[in-house]
Amino acid sequence: MSDAVAAADHERAIMRKVILRIVPFLMICYFFNLLDRSNIGVASLQMRPHLGLSAAAYGFGGSLFFIGYFLFEVPSNLMLQRYGARRWIARIMVSWGLMCVLMATTQGPLSFYVLRFLLGVAEAGFFPGIVLFTTYWFPTRYRARIVAAFAMSIPLASFIGSPLSAGLLLADGFLGLHGWQWVFVAEGIPTILLGLACLVMLRDKPTDASWLSAEERSWLTRTIEAEKSSRHGAGHASLKRLVMNPQVWGLALACSASSAASASLSVWQPQLLKSFGLTTFQTGLVNAIPYGIAAALMLFWGAHSDRTGERRWHTALPLIVIALGFAGIFLARSSLPLTVVLLSCVLASYSSFKGPFWAFTSTTLSPAAAAAGIAGINAVSNLIGGGAVSLVGLIQDATGSFATALLPMVVLALAGALAVILMGRRLSRTQGSVSATAP
Repeated sequence: MSDAVAAADHERAIMRKVILRIVPFLMICYFFNLLDRSNIGVASLQMRPHLGLSAAAYGFGGSLFFIGYFLFEVPSNLMLQRYGARRWIARIMVSWGLMCVLMATTQGPLSFYVLRFLLGVAEAGFFPGIVLFTTYWFPTRYRARIVAAFAMSIPLASFIGSPLSAGLLLADGFLGLHGWQWVFVAEGIPTILLGLACLVMLRDKPTDASWLSAEERSWLTRTIEAEKSSRHGAGHASLKRLVMNPQVWGLALACSASSAASASLSVWQPQLLKSFGLTTFQTGLVNAIPYGIAAALMLFWGAHSDRTGERRWHTALPLIVIALGFAGIFLARSSLPLTVVLLSCVLASYSSFKGPFWAFTSTTLSPAAAAAGIAGINAVSNLIGGGAVSLVGLIQDATGSFATALLPMVVLALAGALAVILMGRRLSRTQGSVSATAP
C-alpha cells in the first residue's frame, strides 16, 4: 500500500469517527430548534381563532422572534468563543426549550409578542454557533456535506413535526389545555433535556476528545490549524472592515433571500394549504410533503458541491428556483396539487442552499472574524426573514390571498442569486490573477 493510500485511509477512519460522534446528535438538536421555531405555523390553525389574532398581528408576532434573534446573534457567538461551544450550546437549548413551553401561556397579542421576542433572544446564536463549531472539527473539504447533513433537520422538522403538531392539536381539552398549548409544551420539554445532554456529548476542540486516540487528535488539530494559518478573507483585519466590506453584505443578501423563504413558509404555509378547503389534520399531513422531498434532495446537493469544489452556482441556482417557485405559486393558486409541487421546489432549493453557502462563507472569512462574520450574516438574514413574515401577514390581510402575499420573495431571491453570481465572478478573477502572477 502506498503512503498516499495509507494517508487517505487514515483520514477517512478519523473523519468517520468524528462524523458519527458529532453530526447525528447535532441533527437531533437542530431538529428541535426548527420545530420549536416553526410550530406556530400549525399551532396557528387553532391559536389564531382562539386568541382572536388577525393575520397582521400573527405575522408581526412571528417577526418579533427574528428581532430578538438579530439583536443577540453576534453577542451569542462571541460568548460561544469565550466560554466554549459545549457549555454555550447547552445554555442556548435549555433557554429556548423553557421559552417554548412558556408559549403555552399566551393570553393575547401582547403576551404573544413578548414571548416570541424572548424565544428569539433565547435561540440567538445556535445555528451560526454550530457553523462555527464545524470549523473547529472538520477540514474545509468536508464542510458543505456536513452542514448539509446537519441542515437536513430543517425539512425533517416540518416533515415529521407538521403531522406531529397537527396530532397534538387533537389533544384539545386534555388535562385542561388547548391543543395548541400541547404543541408548545410537548415540543419544548425534549429541547431542555437535549440541552443538558450537550454537556456530555460535545467537546469544544479535538484536543478535548477522549474518544479519539492521541495520534488522531494530533492529525485533526494539525490539519485544521494549517488551514486556518493559510486562510485570508474579507474579515482578516478588523471587525469594522468586515462590516464595511461589500462582499459580506452580498453574502447577507443571499442568505436573506433563503431565510425569508423559509421563515415565511414555516409560518404561513399551513394556512395557504388550508385555504384549499382541507381540514386541520389534512393540512398537517399535506404540509409535510414538500419538506420530505426537500430532505431527500439537499444532502445530494451539498455532497456534489464538495465533490466538484464548486460553490457559486451551487448557491445561486437554488435561489433562482426559489424565485421561480414563488412566481409559479401565484400563477397556480387555484390548484392544490400544483401548489404542493411548487412548494416542494422552493423548500428543496432553500434546504440545498445551506451547505454550499456556509462552506463558501466559512472559507471566505478569516479565523479571527469567523465568529462575528458568520453570526452577523445570519443575524441580518434572520432580521429580513422576520420582516418578510410580517409583510406576508399585512399583504394577506389587504388582499385575502396568501399566494399574492408571497410575491415579494421572488424579487429578494433573484437579487440574492445575482449577488452570488457577481461575487463568484469577482473572486474567480482575483484568484486567477494571483495564480498568473505566482512564481
